Amino acid sequence: MTTWIAPFVERRPMPAAVGEREMLQGWLDWHRDTLLTKCAGLTGEQLTLRSAAPSTLSLLGLVRHLTDVERAWLRQRFAHELIPSLHITDENLDADHDDGTPESAEADLAAFRAETVACDAAVADRGLDETFAAPRGRELSLRWIYAHLIEEYARHNGHADLLRERIDGVTGD
Repeated sequence: MTTWIAPFVERRPMPAAVGEREMLQGWLDWHRDTLLTKCAGLTGEQLTLRSAAPSTLSLLGLVRHLTDVERAWLRQRFAHELIPSLHITDENLDADHDDGTPESAEADLAAFRAETVACDAAVADRGLDETFAAPRGRELSLRWIYAHLIEEYARHNGHADLLRERIDGVTGD
């Protein structure tokens, strides 16, 4: 029996001297790739290792969480696609972090990659100044979503750094 190993990824370069849309998309792509880089070379078992009790934080949980975050902001809220969350349910709001297993790791990483492609496609022809009615009665723009997603990834990639170092001692940017 062959053990599945998370594939290595070629991280796209950080954007520089480009327009605003390319800059935002470039940083989002760089952070997406960074998360996948933190998972590369690990088994499903390693991806599900928790940080420290009582936290349920794991690399696979971060992948599942960010899959649902992107879907929620870009496809459900902004593009108004009537699709459910991939992991989170009304019965289990923490399913993204709690329900990933070594056996689901390969499919969960594939779902993450597919979701980022679908999210990019959902907003490709939309303007950064376009707005939508967000939760709590706020009106937000696509520009705001990009900035928020970059912030969300940056925070969670910091968690991913610590998780990866705990698993096998690998550090990096």
